[in-house]
Amino acid sequence: MLTLRPSTETNRLYPEDRNVHDWYRFVLSFPAHLVRKYIERFQLGPGNVVLDPFCGTGTTLVECKKHGISSLGIERNPIACFASKTKLYWNVHPENLLSHATQVAGVASSRIAEDGLPDIPLPLFSTTLPREFNLRELDTEASQLLLRNSISPLPLHRTLVLLETLKDYDDQSFSAHERLALAKTIVFGISNLCFGPEVGVGRLKHDASVVEIWLENVHKMVDDLRHLPRHPIAESEVYQADARYPDIILSPNSVDAVITSPPYPNEKDYTRTTRLESTILGFVQNKVDLRLIKQDLIRSNTRGVYKADSDDQLVADHDQIMAISEAIENRRIELGKTSGFERLYARVTRLYFGGMASHLSKLRNVLRPGAHLAYVVGDQASYLRIMIRTGQILASIATSLGYEVIDIDLFRTRLATATKEQLREEVLILRWKGR
Repeated sequence: MLTLRPSTETNRLYPEDRNVHDWYRFVLSFPAHLVRKYIERFQLGPGNVVLDPFCGTGTTLVECKKHGISSLGIERNPIACFASKTKLYWNVHPENLLSHATQVAGVASSRIAEDGLPDIPLPLFSTTLPREFNLRELDTEASQLLLRNSISPLPLHRTLVLLETLKDYDDQSFSAHERLALAKTIVFGISNLCFGPEVGVGRLKHDASVVEIWLENVHKMVDDLRHLPRHPIAESEVYQADARYPDIILSPNSVDAVITSPPYPNEKDYTRTTRLESTILGFVQNKVDLRLIKQDLIRSNTRGVYKADSDDQLVADHDQIMAISEAIENRRIELGKTSGFERLYARVTRLYFGGMASHLSKLRNVLRPGAHLAYVVGDQASYLRIMIRTGQILASIATSLGYEVIDIDLFRTRLATATKEQLREEVLILRWKGR
């Protein structure tokens, strides 16, 4: 049964069970209830502006909009930025969206059937299709970006037919929502991907009804839109930009609060999590595109480190960071680890905290005096099991930059894959008093 709760700021009713976040989200996204907790704790309401400088697919921004609070987001990953913008656009007529998507589904299904491969699971006795089926494929450069067997040939063929049909019947009123539904379909409906500490390939799905699953996701989206106000109740803006330099795109003294979850220092390449749908939908087409994205990210893993990187210089005088870096390098030498990425463990640790130092330093220019900040961060032992107390170190960096550390709240604990230890995930609470 659908339950409704009143929004205390706007006196509107929102469906408790209907969640715009489910349209598309990172597997590692943080929960909406945590955002609501800090909206309440910071006493935010209409008239305030909240920033999420690592907004991902928009958890913070959507919750702010539901509470009538204006928000700003920064996200460099292009498909995540696209997802955030789409999830914040509620001024679309749900019945018209469903009608258009149904029309597209019909045409796409007919085109797939004309190829002799209808959009229904086929009773194949072999995973290899006869040669007379000319399956569509990604071009060579795009294919090289993907994990091998990320998606099977037949589901990929149907996906590309559907994508072409969406382009042929493009309607700007609905195209973003329809493409976002396709992104979710690709990852969670028809791909072979599995998600744990890192994205990988699981059981192969040699066949899947692509158009049917996509239309089901559109139906879910339409059902949510029916229960959301069509006209904006708060302003929202998302920028595809580098979070280390927020003052380049945001106005001085424009932000009342920050609620965010930045990357952690670990070996997770966050661009791999969205690589499949980014490539199929054309947000990333080759290795040059991918490199340009990675160069604008906080250096949190060795796959994103480049020779010219210099953020580590910003923390060269931070004793704790330098001690951790030295301990990681000493452990590497002790264990005889000589691979290229293992040699980068110590450096990427320094680069991560240097990037966060740049972010916190430049952020001061856009914060209003008295602004509160909440950063969801986690302890890490990814680099040869040397413990990194992320929250504590970021607190010391923030203090050196003039922030007041209010608290470090325990959010939850999680089991470390390698050591089986319980690692803390915390919320670092800061206050900017002003210059």
